[in-house]
Amino acid sequence: MNGILNILKPPGMTSHDVVSFVRKNIKVKKVGHTGTLDPGAAGVLPICIGKATKISRFIIESYKEYRAELVLGVSTDTHDNYGQTIKKTDIEIPINIMDSEINKVFNEFKGEIYQIPPMYSAIKYRGKPLYKYAREGKTVKRKERKVIIKDINIVHIFYPNRILFDVICSSGTYVRTLCNDIGEKLGCGGHMSFLIRKAVGDFIINDSILLEEFELLLNENKLDKIIYPLDYPLKDLHYAVVPDNMLQRTRNGNYIYDFYMPKNNKLKNDQFIRIYDQKNNFIAIGKLKDSGYLVPVNVLF
Repeated sequence: MNGILNILKPPGMTSHDVVSFVRKNIKVKKVGHTGTLDPGAAGVLPICIGKATKISRFIIESYKEYRAELVLGVSTDTHDNYGQTIKKTDIEIPINIMDSEINKVFNEFKGEIYQIPPMYSAIKYRGKPLYKYAREGKTVKRKERKVIIKDINIVHIFYPNRILFDVICSSGTYVRTLCNDIGEKLGCGGHMSFLIRKAVGDFIINDSILLEEFELLLNENKLDKIIYPLDYPLKDLHYAVVPDNMLQRTRNGNYIYDFYMPKNNKLKNDQFIRIYDQKNNFIAIGKLKDSGYLVPVNVLF
């Protein structure tokens, strides 16, 4: 079995729990998720099965869309409501600043920003996740990381101190840290009270399925109705078609000198390309070289 599932992760499960559940049920060894979603969060978690694990990086690197709630006046050590309170400020949002100061601060976080990852995160330091150091009461110096906030919009302000907002951001963005930083910028501190991932690239929450639905469809042998093909998240990549005499070279990872590729007038060196055979089977991802050759990077057949 090869393909991608758009799973709706429930709160309370880790991303690894979801992978284990799917692997156990479909009895396929190669199963992986495409970007950790915190245990307390819910939402879209694409699961790659079989050969789809070879293209998971393209899903991981795509933009994510979230809906989150920021609670002002309370800062925690985890930047969410699961941590210990480290600062508390009496705060009540005056109605007259809704369209001025708060919106101004939110807009300042659009574009390229730098975040210091929270200690309670899966980022590794010397081979050990940061959250394990945090549980031992230790703090590790973390480097700032550049992320991109493509868009951020306030959905609603709930008085006295809650703000619901949507954000589209690059891979590696910590939305709970974003909440913490916005709170600090407003001068009162803040933390994230809940998080829903609405989309990962082309995978959206309206099309996602519950684990119970997955299990039911699997038992009814109808999994083909919900599994996405390997090239679904790669629609934005240009494509090339190789003739039969190039299939063995493709399979061996050798450069391909005979292929057809439409719309190739603006392609750059080392740009990723979808590769198909003449029967329209998706067989590889390659890179286009200035020399005019295609070099297979991920072979899928």
